[in-house]
Amino acid sequence: MRGRVVGRGRLRAVLIRIRSRSRLIGDAMFLKLYCIALPIFFGLDMVWLGVAAKNFYTKQIGFLMTPKVNWAAAILFYLLFLAGLVVFVIAPAVEKDSWVRALLFGALFGLITYATYDLTNLATLKDWPLVLTVVDLTWGMVLAGSVSVGTYLIASKIGL
Repeated sequence: MRGRVVGRGRLRAVLIRIRSRSRLIGDAMFLKLYCIALPIFFGLDMVWLGVAAKNFYTKQIGFLMTPKVNWAAAILFYLLFLAGLVVFVIAPAVEKDSWVRALLFGALFGLITYATYDLTNLATLKDWPLVLTVVDLTWGMVLAGSVSVGTYLIASKIGL
């Protein structure tokens, strides 16, 4: 019986923390952080995909690539990825006033999210290159960490 009471107490504490976090990152704060993160993310990823690694991806998986980008799917990915980054990484880093937290948790978020795609492909697709998986996971970490720190620094500078 005593274990149940402790369990309920812990559950209640978790629910209170979730409620307080949702109050902390209200709609206005979410939108502000999102609007800061969006151009940083888009700019960095466009430089990576369009310039720095364009030939790399073509060499590794050119046989799978479509000549025409599905922009609706790409934009949906950006919108969802950034929403997760703001909710799970950037807002908590702003709350804790810690750029180190933004960097570390941003990199972890990037690793996990990019691993979902790359490791699934590595596990299920014939001839999916291991080197592509390693490079893409590294890029996911660098991208999400950079966007998180950049957004945190701008938000701190403007007093969010």
